[in-house]
Amino acid sequence: MHTAARTLSSTRPSPLQRHRLALLALLLAGSALLLAGCASTRPPPGVTAVTPFDLQRYQGRWYELARLDHAFERGMTDVSATYTAQADGSVRVVNRGYAPASGQWREAVGKALFTGAPTTASLKVSFFGPFYGGYHVAALDPDYRWALVVGPDTGYAWILARDKHIAPAQQNAIVAQARALGVDTAALIWVTHERQDPAH
Repeated sequence: MHTAARTLSSTRPSPLQRHRLALLALLLAGSALLLAGCASTRPPPGVTAVTPFDLQRYQGRWYELARLDHAFERGMTDVSATYTAQADGSVRVVNRGYAPASGQWREAVGKALFTGAPTTASLKVSFFGPFYGGYHVAALDPDYRWALVVGPDTGYAWILARDKHIAPAQQNAIVAQARALGVDTAALIWVTHERQDPAH
């Protein structure tokens, strides 16, 4: 037993190795989540992407009013998304938010591509190289003031708006639309917007 104990002790990873192993585990977990969430770039069953859709009107900054919980945004407040049309037909996506746990702003930059005609709001978005996930605008204000977005399935959903707050009646109407599509609206997390993003 003493020999075994010495062997285990001699092979115990150093603090640096443990740190690297923890980072590797985190990356693998993130990759698994990404692959699971990005299995499809088509709209979920029962969801029809908005058409006609005008990217020029949609681009710009949106505030995330509500979302379903996922690890990549967990705990974040003051979240916004900025979309910019590119000359090659793609869309530059910049997601920013504040992480109270670390006291820091975080940013992720990605690329979106239309999955069909650019007049239909069905896109695929990538923040990690070749892996794409569905991004489908399921409901959109005629004046492009708010949007209901779902991902590859209705377990991914966001309510976005041009302003940090919208009227309660309008909010309730959007939630009702999301519920009709199969989104678990009782699980929506309502995002607070109390800080000034230093990047804007």
